[in-house]
Amino acid sequence: MSITVELFGIPRQRAGIAKTQAEGARLDEVLLDLARRFPRLAEACIANGRLQSGYLANLNGQRFVSDPSTALAAGDSLLILSADAGG
Repeated sequence: MSITVELFGIPRQRAGIAKTQAEGARLDEVLLDLARRFPRLAEACIANGRLQSGYLANLNGQRFVSDPSTALAAGDSLLILSADAGG
């Protein structure tokens, strides 16, 4: 299942892109797909299917999620940002 992923702050710098699609039915699966495709992103932000400390994931602009088993649905949008990316 394809999920839209937008990257902000350090995750965007490391991946070298602002937006992509990732595959997975759970948060950890999407993060592992991103880590496989963007090794520099993984080095800084992702470890074992989880975001490292200092990074956040927001699901559909409605809530922050961190549990690797969080279920995702086709068409969901996941925002990944560094905790200091605000303004």
